[in-house]
Amino acid sequence: MNKILSAAFIGALSAAPALAGGTHGGMEVGKPGKAAHADREVAVTMKETDDGEMLFEPSSFSFAKDETVKFVITNAGELEHEFVLDTAERNVHHKAMMAKMEMEHDDPNSVRLDPGASGEVVWTFSNAGTFEFACLIPGHYESGMHGPIAVLDGNGGSFTKGTVKKVDAASGKVTIIHEELVNLEMPAMTMVFRVADDAMLDQLKAGDPIEFVAERIKGKLTLTALK
Repeated sequence: MNKILSAAFIGALSAAPALAGGTHGGMEVGKPGKAAHADREVAVTMKETDDGEMLFEPSSFSFAKDETVKFVITNAGELEHEFVLDTAERNVHHKAMMAKMEMEHDDPNSVRLDPGASGEVVWTFSNAGTFEFACLIPGHYESGMHGPIAVLDGNGGSFTKGTVKKVDAASGKVTIIHEELVNLEMPAMTMVFRVADDAMLDQLKAGDPIEFVAERIKGKLTLTALK
């Protein structure tokens, strides 16, 4: 019986992407950074709402490629929460594993905090792309605890100017009259975009001038950052 359990456990571990092992040479989302070399410090709050939603504040981030960020994370809720940096695909995989067995991350790209506690993650975003921060404790991701991170080439040069034409909160879409989207090789035109986080819709209204980042996520044009 013990041999069967051991084999199953080893199989589960070998099927998962190794977080700790991956960080030595860098992960797709980047690599551990040094607090003394941080380019900026970002405060993150984890909490629950009265209607049962669990969330991060802020709900999205945008950084430059090779930027080192010191995340100062506070659990202002009444439940245990965690903050994990990774790709959306890897987070989905680890979330599924955590639903099957009790696991607690202890890697440079994550921190788990009791209610009222604070912690830090220092991270260098060495690759451009769209990544994710999330809480993978069972049920928390589904209750809203995840958000996009846009990592941009050229020190933020991928932001595009535009004007909001229409906001459709029911479908999670926004129509934008925009300049050339260099990163997507698209000319200036008017297009409909999904949003990576529904909270972005609260920041938009028709007629607003904006600067934004758009990426293709699962084949859909998606806003990943605003300023």
